[in-house]
Amino acid sequence: MKLSVAASLLFLAIIFSASAQAQEEEQVKGFDRNKLFFGGNFGLSFGNNTLVNISPQVGYRFNRHFAAGAGINALYSSFRTRYTDGSTYSRQSYGMTGLNVFGRAYLIEQFFLQAQPEANYIWGKYKQYDVSPPYELKSKGEVLPSLLLGAGGAIPAGTGSFIIMAQYDVLQNSRTPYGDKIFFSFGYNIGR
Repeated sequence: MKLSVAASLLFLAIIFSASAQAQEEEQVKGFDRNKLFFGGNFGLSFGNNTLVNISPQVGYRFNRHFAAGAGINALYSSFRTRYTDGSTYSRQSYGMTGLNVFGRAYLIEQFFLQAQPEANYIWGKYKQYDVSPPYELKSKGEVLPSLLLGAGGAIPAGTGSFIIMAQYDVLQNSRTPYGDKIFFSFGYNIGR
């Protein structure tokens, strides 16, 4: 229910932005590839705690006030617990793949509000090595919705902007990959 309300609001924002664009003085008719931007989240960490995050997004800036786009989520995380002698006691790992759409409303050129509904397939497992045979527990993979609401800043730099955002998953499913607190993300958008 909440996801469909968010999707409806996002759809209305896109329609409103398209009609607002028609009223701007310097309108370009048709698709303008100069209004495309590319970005997303990318991260790597290796060792006892391994994290691989490749989540690209593409967006379109309809006018000064509105942008929208879509992306994919791909994340893998693994955490090892070790004894003091270095041998592994247990290992937890989980993965996530999914799709997202987002809408941004720019209050001023460098500050925006964002809504981002997502559907992510999440799976994981836990393995304990100090018992014989090793104990393993796998979680049933499932598709979980998230609705990220937040605010951010776009700091112009070169051919794009550094993006700093604070977001919160308002659906708060018990297995949300985003936790129950506000989280921050940093990135760079290439393009407008």
